[in-house]
Amino acid sequence: MSCSSSEEKFQINDPEIITNDPEIITNDPTVTPTIPNGNYKILALGDSYTIGESVCDTCRFPEQLKDSLALKKEGSTFDLDIIAGTGWTTTNLINAIYNEKPTNDYDLVTLLIGVNNQYQQKPFSLYTIEFPQLLDKAIELAKGDKANVIVISIPDYAYTPFGQSTSDPAKISNELNTYNAFAENYSNQKEVSFIYITDITRQGLINPELVASDGLHPSKLAYSKFVELLSPVAMGKLE
Repeated sequence: MSCSSSEEKFQINDPEIITNDPEIITNDPTVTPTIPNGNYKILALGDSYTIGESVCDTCRFPEQLKDSLALKKEGSTFDLDIIAGTGWTTTNLINAIYNEKPTNDYDLVTLLIGVNNQYQQKPFSLYTIEFPQLLDKAIELAKGDKANVIVISIPDYAYTPFGQSTSDPAKISNELNTYNAFAENYSNQKEVSFIYITDITRQGLINPELVASDGLHPSKLAYSKFVELLSPVAMGKLE
């Protein structure tokens, strides 16, 4: 599917399975908070959706988010680091964080991961183990403050030409619903902001401009719509 840390590798432990109905964290887009001038560090963790497969480097959502924040707060600087790769599962991301050893002083950390667990048909139980570990690590990297972290839902590639060419697009959507429900529920349990962008990608068939030229990944336009939801929440966190 195209679609760093302490010296000690963080360990994987079985988390408690969450069964409560999740609630989406929303933010009023009409309110534009202000943040003081300063130097801010952003870290984006993920897979091809974070690295921006098939779009330009400045088109991917972390770059668009950084630019949006910079425009809203002139005089501040925003440094962006990305740990992500095409085809990465939760296991790949855990290993990359361990190898790159990012510092624990980020003002904002985003986490978007899981599509390749689904695509590669990894056991769902693996996600229930490794996603909590990744979210806990994201909090650690965000100065240990859960308020500095945003989890982003997994896009639905069933609504792309590639997804439609598979044997069962509905199965893709149903499985991704399960992944997103778990991620959202666990994020709510940890009191971490969860932003649902999946419905944007589910417009990909009626609006082909939301799909990149490879027929699989989100386009620059789709990522800009992600940022419309992310930016107000991020601004609030940096106040």
